[in-house]
Amino acid sequence: MTAPVDELIDRMQGLLDGLTAEGDPARHFLGTYLRTTQAVGAAIDAGRFEDPDWVTDWDVDFAGLYLDALEAHRRDPATPPAPWRAAFDTGEGTRPEGHVLLGMNAHINYDLPRSLVRVIGPADFADPPLLDSRRRDHERIDEVLVARVGAEDRALAAAGSRRTALDRVMGGVNRAAVRVVLRESRRKVWVNTLALHAARLEGPAAYARREAQLEAVSAARVADLRRSGPVLLRLAVRGFGVLLPEG
Repeated sequence: MTAPVDELIDRMQGLLDGLTAEGDPARHFLGTYLRTTQAVGAAIDAGRFEDPDWVTDWDVDFAGLYLDALEAHRRDPATPPAPWRAAFDTGEGTRPEGHVLLGMNAHINYDLPRSLVRVIGPADFADPPLLDSRRRDHERIDEVLVARVGAEDRALAAAGSRRTALDRVMGGVNRAAVRVVLRESRRKVWVNTLALHAARLEGPAAYARREAQLEAVSAARVADLRRSGPVLLRLAVRGFGVLLPEG
């Protein structure tokens, strides 16, 4: 693996060791993310992306947004962005799958569009062939995630999870269903990324306003998933992802 990915994995492992020693439920999402990052690194080494250097930069930047939020939470739970506060505030009584689902939701909906704007500069957005290449590499991550489904299901079971149909929303029962969820969420992520880019071109104030809107709708989605009741039904009706309001 490249040095930046190795350093990222070391950072994740150090945090995971501390969370595990403390019995912090945040360890469930971080453990899943660590293993996924190792798989992405292997995919980069295997030449599965059109621009491996760009994917490396994106992978490190994207993960860093989550790790920064996690470290902020450990210093002061009131300081992470709202979607992460909602996810981190979920207690040990929630099963491991629940923590993974909430972490994925906060990270994909809130962090991913912001990271894509950070690693796709204005010039890249003005270059349609290059932008298409970035989008394709963005979508190729889905196949890495889908390939991890069975292994992650087993890891969560080993963590003490009781397997129910409800808990297995993201747990490996059906790879096709996971692929559909990822496709739906990434389509919305790309729409939100384009909206953030448009705001960036307008200036810092416009970008800050749109970023605040993204934080709000992402936090509301995490809160919705935390409610008791038919999670599967809410996902079927509303989907996994979020969309920025018009304008």
